[in-house]
Amino acid sequence: MLAQQLVVATGPLGRLLAECARRFQVWREWYRTTAAADSPEARATTLLREWLSPQQRAQFDVEGYFDVVGCDSGKRYRIHYGTSMNVHEMDDAGHSKFGWCFVPNRRLVAGDVMLAQKNRLGDVRKQRVGGSQQVSAKPNDVPRQPAAAY
Repeated sequence: MLAQQLVVATGPLGRLLAECARRFQVWREWYRTTAAADSPEARATTLLREWLSPQQRAQFDVEGYFDVVGCDSGKRYRIHYGTSMNVHEMDDAGHSKFGWCFVPNRRLVAGDVMLAQKNRLGDVRKQRVGGSQQVSAKPNDVPRQPAAAY
């Protein structure tokens, strides 16, 4: 649309500017579909989606989060898109009971962190989730300190 307005508005100079705008749009679309698809975030999200079950993938696509059930504990966790403070333990009514804070020891993109969280939570074995801290899901509650590891 901008390219058409430039052509009509200023003659030869407008056509030149319109051609530049058209080429820029083509380049931007190429970047969006090709180069950006090769970014760390895009690769991590693709890998995460490959590891999700069909139900989790559908939930993630629609809601921006997915649920994981601990294999031994049977507890349900909800992992939202993000890198920290994005994991919630859910009650039977589907409400958040507690938030879990998983913080990687180096900078990682969200897809990689979420995949690690999914794999760790899916293997919870009736013990405190290693490398995480439980925080209250209610804004006025004081967070409980996790039990000391011995």
